[in-house]
Amino acid sequence: MGKRDNTLTRIEFQIMSILWDINHSACVWDILDRYEEPKPAYTTVATNLKVLYEKGYIDYFKNKGEGKTHMYIAKLTRAEYARKAMQETKKNLFGGSLKSMLCFFVKEENLTIEEIKELLDLIAQEEDL
Repeated sequence: MGKRDNTLTRIEFQIMSILWDINHSACVWDILDRYEEPKPAYTTVATNLKVLYEKGYIDYFKNKGEGKTHMYIAKLTRAEYARKAMQETKKNLFGGSLKSMLCFFVKEENLTIEEIKELLDLIAQEEDL
């Protein structure tokens, strides 16, 4: 990752989500086409793509013979970003304790004993693979 703060802002996350959904390279217009109304300005998306590049989240290239159009592509997957974000959350909000983080979410989401058992069953199934 680049030198800047690696936390994604709301608009940066929206752009990354669009790139993840597209799942291949895209230009600014491709990204804008995926936005719901009200769409941000072209320059807003272009500026945030530059920031995402500086943060190390995306890369870009130019297709030969297509002028100045930059094509952008995500350098990490949605799952990789989720893993990184959860690790940072665990470290910054829960003192690095996974147990504390999980207890927080279980309580906040008001999970029932049955739901907790379902989660444990899912975890056990993953271990069997």
